[in-house]
Amino acid sequence: MTHLLRTLTPLIVCTLAACGGKSLSEQANDFGGRGGGANSQLPTVTELLDRSPPPANPERSAWFGDLHVHTEYSFDAYNFGTTATPYDAYRYAKGEAIMHPSGFEVQLRTPLDFYAVTDHAMFLGLVKEAADTRTEFSRYDVAKPIHNINDPDNLTSGSVIQRVGNFGNFIPDTLEGIRSGEIDGEMATDVTRRAWLDIIDAADQHNDPGRFTTFVGYEYTTATDQRGNLHRNVIFRGSEKLPAVPFSRLNSQNPEGLWEWMDGLREQGIESLAIPHNSNGSNGQMFKLVDWAGDPIDDAYTARRLRNEPLVEITQIKGTSDTHPLLSPNDEWADFEIYPLRVGTTLPSEPNGSYVRQALQHGLALEARGLKNPFQFGLVAASDTHVAASSDDESTYFSKAGILDGEPVGRGSVPVSLFYGAVVRMVSPENLVEVEGRHYMSGGGFETWSASGIAGVWAEENTRESIYDAFRRKETFATTGPRIKVRFFAGTDFSENIIGSGKLAALAYEQGVPMGGELYTGGKAPSFLVWASADPRGTPLQRLQVIKGYVRDGQPAERVFDVACSDGQSPDPVSHRCADNGARVDLDNCSVSQNAGDAELLTRWQDPEYSPDVDAFYYVRVLENPSCRWSTWDALRAGVEPRADLPKTIQERAWSSPIWVRKG
Repeated sequence: MTHLLRTLTPLIVCTLAACGGKSLSEQANDFGGRGGGANSQLPTVTELLDRSPPPANPERSAWFGDLHVHTEYSFDAYNFGTTATPYDAYRYAKGEAIMHPSGFEVQLRTPLDFYAVTDHAMFLGLVKEAADTRTEFSRYDVAKPIHNINDPDNLTSGSVIQRVGNFGNFIPDTLEGIRSGEIDGEMATDVTRRAWLDIIDAADQHNDPGRFTTFVGYEYTTATDQRGNLHRNVIFRGSEKLPAVPFSRLNSQNPEGLWEWMDGLREQGIESLAIPHNSNGSNGQMFKLVDWAGDPIDDAYTARRLRNEPLVEITQIKGTSDTHPLLSPNDEWADFEIYPLRVGTTLPSEPNGSYVRQALQHGLALEARGLKNPFQFGLVAASDTHVAASSDDESTYFSKAGILDGEPVGRGSVPVSLFYGAVVRMVSPENLVEVEGRHYMSGGGFETWSASGIAGVWAEENTRESIYDAFRRKETFATTGPRIKVRFFAGTDFSENIIGSGKLAALAYEQGVPMGGELYTGGKAPSFLVWASADPRGTPLQRLQVIKGYVRDGQPAERVFDVACSDGQSPDPVSHRCADNGARVDLDNCSVSQNAGDAELLTRWQDPEYSPDVDAFYYVRVLENPSCRWSTWDALRAGVEPRADLPKTIQERAWSSPIWVRKG
């Protein structure tokens, strides 16, 4: 599929003559570092393994990865049928096929550049230990329901009820056993220590500087007493010196305790960062304006949070945390892959305090009151897979929870059979829902989960040091799965012909700041360089947007501007919207329009509403043309109509980290 890059805005029209002899696609490739347009040939797995590492790129290249991956060492993953190891996870990320718990192979279309196994720290490895009847721990009563849970003859849908029961009982029963002295807590800690060492070993074995990067990490899993999700993934810069065991909820339920632990490690030369995820399921707790004790946020709290949490996960399997229709009623694209529940429950999650854009706005509001901003973070995405394998493609989606949702019936995208439906109705009728006369599995919210997401960074080379430094400076972006590349700069000295200069990226770094940075304007109106490139194997781009947040009359406010349109169109100067480009999806076969959309969009843009007296943040959102959602693909393959209460199509997208524009 070939699409001509067109960039037409009210501010600049770049033609071949005006661009110093280079086509716009060549100019965009200069800006994009490593990659090309929609016709670029992606390397095969063999080529990736055989080729020499590319030289470091001082203008930085785009690298894609996943920082949220669970294997057999996570209590829930093993219970749900996962026996894939951290070593299997890294093989998968490099492009090899591995087995799904439901008995089929899974494999990435495009290998990743970096990966981090982040198993749950709480009772790390203990469910696997409980299942193995040769171990001492398996002799405890709490372990008996888990004995041989993943024997081959037990990896069937008939074991789902048992597995759901284990999920709800194992942790509280084990905690109570340790508190009462019935269970040897030191034995459990020793299991965790051995699992942690194996996770470190797997990361070190598969780390291949210049070609593939692994990070040692884990998930700190905690919540409020009302089940408001406060989970974080902790990522270490290196592996030469690490703690003996990870800090978990067993140490403290309070995330501020995690930050204190990380600060203590930093004093010992152990560098790490934490990435909050699923704020959408936090019931308003992830970005609340008070600390754990309920006291107002102060500058000491802010400094500690910023030091330890420079990034936030904006999208993953359990939904997108950008914004919510109730928080952004004037954003037509706010209602995207909304997961409405608190994590691990069937309880609704309060939107206020749960979404990234509002948190960015509240950070500016705190600044307006003379306080420091605790929410000045960059954006990444991840999968949160619990089968060691990222499921980032709509057409081959296999979800995350092993046997529970590995097949379409289990994840609620195709109707249950009469027999299966009758069994579920007798055993757990609350897990069935009727939609237009058909019965579907429900209860876990699996049908509202997403084939998402992937983290992107701009770094000089594919090494732990270079990529981690990009995390720290927040030169990161997020996609819902496609390998969309996004680049974003702001400056007050970008000339109108910078796109045609032949050295776009070099000048952008020299004269401005990249995503994640702060620009002090001195009262001059800033310009923004905004660029996106479509996934070479994906759907063309429809529009390029800039989202602005600011404080007006003491209240947070936002604006959404289309800044570049596909197919030669320009944004309307009044509505700041692109016209419909006519892209459509054929729901009979999920084919997409062949004659709409662009491979790349690139523009220099200025905010028509800029005020030199107002601080603001800006970030990019780029939208693809519509394509089939995973649930529609499932229905198509099953030969049934798509479930009526689910979206049939989606617009895959990517987000840049913000740039904060300061009036000083």
